[in-house]
Amino acid sequence: MNNDMTTPQRAVVLLSGGLDSTTCLALAQQQGYACYGLSFDYGQRHHSELAAAERIARAADLCAYKVVKLDLSGIGGSALTDPSLALPQQASAGIPITYVPARNTVFLAYALAWAEVLEASAIFIGVNAMDYSGYPDCRPDFINAFQIMANLATKAGVEGRTLRIETPLIALSKAEIIRAGLAAGVDYAATVSCYQADAEGRACGVCDSCRLRRKGFREAGIADPTRYIA
Repeated sequence: MNNDMTTPQRAVVLLSGGLDSTTCLALAQQQGYACYGLSFDYGQRHHSELAAAERIARAADLCAYKVVKLDLSGIGGSALTDPSLALPQQASAGIPITYVPARNTVFLAYALAWAEVLEASAIFIGVNAMDYSGYPDCRPDFINAFQIMANLATKAGVEGRTLRIETPLIALSKAEIIRAGLAAGVDYAATVSCYQADAEGRACGVCDSCRLRRKGFREAGIADPTRYIA
């Protein structure tokens, strides 16, 4: 971290409104970063997460907060962006249909552009390679490759102002993430993780994200504050 405490380093934090990204934001602030939140309206079927992200951003008193509108639904290929594809109700082998092609690559590219404008030193993303759905763009190899590319592709990188992709959750179990978030003051009742939450933010309880979230609270020994439809 910056030794000059009067000028904290800046960080762009990807904020979905879910459990992981909200924990990631809290940890970035705990480390002393001046945080700039970035969310995406990318054609996802679960828009209540965006409402949660905006509430979380306001409560966190961020330096700035942006919502970028994309249309990944025009590409399709995922049950999260194509309503004609059914969301799986149980765990499946391999990479699930909820994987959105190249989503984290696209999101990180936008975050990188804003980080360069802000002269930020880090981008925080709440990817996890332990209790997760098997998405290829949540793995350490992907993050490391993107960080190398980011410092080759930008004016800042060429001039020696290197940027780090920070992934504080990548090697944690969901239970460990929850414990870390509670210690940092996260209100998990405000978060929405469900792939098909209703307009009020109530979770379905059966999608992959809901199963992982429930498992995390159970293994952490913490009461689950999630509002479920049934």
